[in-house]
Amino acid sequence: MPRGRYSLHDPHDHTPLGEEHFHCAPGPSGWRYVSQLTTPAGDHAGSVDLAIDDLGRPIRAELHAASWQVRGAAIDGVTWVRTDPTGEQATEGNVAAHAFTGASPAFLIATARLLRLTSSTPATRVRLVCFTQPVLAPRTLDQSWALLKTEPHATDNGPLLVDEYQVTALDTGEQSTVHITGDVVLAAPGIELEHLESPPSHFPATPAD
Repeated sequence: MPRGRYSLHDPHDHTPLGEEHFHCAPGPSGWRYVSQLTTPAGDHAGSVDLAIDDLGRPIRAELHAASWQVRGAAIDGVTWVRTDPTGEQATEGNVAAHAFTGASPAFLIATARLLRLTSSTPATRVRLVCFTQPVLAPRTLDQSWALLKTEPHATDNGPLLVDEYQVTALDTGEQSTVHITGDVVLAAPGIELEHLESPPSHFPATPAD
């Protein structure tokens, strides 16, 4: 069960945004990621609880930030409920999209698992609902993902195979690079892996029957 800490920063000006303390593990029905978010001062800033099935679809997503909460799952596309602390501003949403995304590294792992790209796979388009910080406002976006290469990286515990993805925002054309090994993000825009207590878990090559 990988357990560790990511540092989060603004991908444009590198302003520190805080840290994400996480643990994650594959299970009999897929994969689950749980984390707590802190501000640069160390105060609690929210949480993420994401579970995906063997195909990479979100079977449960629960996010907390700035007193807002979102709960969602893959139902008729993706469906969610966003609520304030009182419940008076609760709203429901549904979009014909493949999955959710957001600031957490968990969503990069989930999207990579959903797409299952190989180096010979052409760039693949995916529609996602992004919950933006700091109030978890939903926004539908389209991305293109391509697996550029997979290379071994030496570590104290032996070599790790690292996948390098190119992610393109189709509304702006902006491109970014994401490095993933197993179920851990090594680096991505706004994300750096600072500490990892145990090696990453690796998904099976194909979904369980």
